[in-house]
Amino acid sequence: MESVADDHRVGPESARLSEPLPGVYAWVQPDGSWWVNNAGAVVGDGSVLVIDTCATAERTQRFLGALDAAVGGAPVRMAVNTHQHGDHTYGNSLLPATTVLFGHTLMREGLRVDPIIDGCPPAWEPVPDWGAVQRRLPDVAVESRQTLYVGQRRVELLHPGGPAHTTGDLVAWLPEEAVLFSGDLVFAGITPLVFMGSVTGALQAVDWLESLEPGIIVPGHGPVLSGADIARILEEHRRYYRFVLDVAEQGIAKGLSPLEAAKEVSLGEFAAWPDPERIVLNLHREYADRAGRELDLAAALGDAVTWLGGLMRTSV
Repeated sequence: MESVADDHRVGPESARLSEPLPGVYAWVQPDGSWWVNNAGAVVGDGSVLVIDTCATAERTQRFLGALDAAVGGAPVRMAVNTHQHGDHTYGNSLLPATTVLFGHTLMREGLRVDPIIDGCPPAWEPVPDWGAVQRRLPDVAVESRQTLYVGQRRVELLHPGGPAHTTGDLVAWLPEEAVLFSGDLVFAGITPLVFMGSVTGALQAVDWLESLEPGIIVPGHGPVLSGADIARILEEHRRYYRFVLDVAEQGIAKGLSPLEAAKEVSLGEFAAWPDPERIVLNLHREYADRAGRELDLAAALGDAVTWLGGLMRTSV
């Protein structure tokens, strides 16, 4: 097993709202590890589009409060979820009742049947408490793309064309400003997670994201990216996904389980990233895909805890 960094937790008060371009906001929550996501917003002609909420009521309230102060109380007319995971969706119920919520068709179904919002399994330390949130599903289901207008500002909701981080990913792309809200198709300096999507699909999605030629990326986790950092982070993703594919191929050839394959390999350049135990989860995904079967979520989480030698750490 790889050594991991000492336990540390970052409270919700560390989150900050920035404005990379006028009327384009990024809510970045350090340190971006389990359940600690980024969100954002686009403002145009006195109305607001929110991009993702947060895992807990407290964190979502902080985000929406900071945004409200920044935009002078402009109404949140629309919101979008980039995918189904709770760190991006559980706070949906704290949006105004009049907000029209968008999400991919498969994302909507995934959140509809998600049991974790009702009580998180004890795989993390501490076990997250979501607070006063309720399941709120998208009002509008998107298939491959949807164009939104926030005032005169155009926002394209785009699906990568297949499973990647999950089966129902969307990005929010501002073509005129070259700003990309990538959701969890991008983890900046944090171990990527694809166990509910596809390793090969996530690798292909990197090329798709790059083809948009973004000047600014607000990732699902980690700092806002611009300039040379965009190419660097995308190339790190490519190397990581190829690494996972290689480990899976060698492990299957040796008759190893995902956990055994993960224990046998050194993470090398990826060892210092937060949440390194995701190697086990990502291998479970690739093994399942190669065998043509469904992923066993409970077994994957259990193996990740075993590899780590203790419960996974979170600041939620």
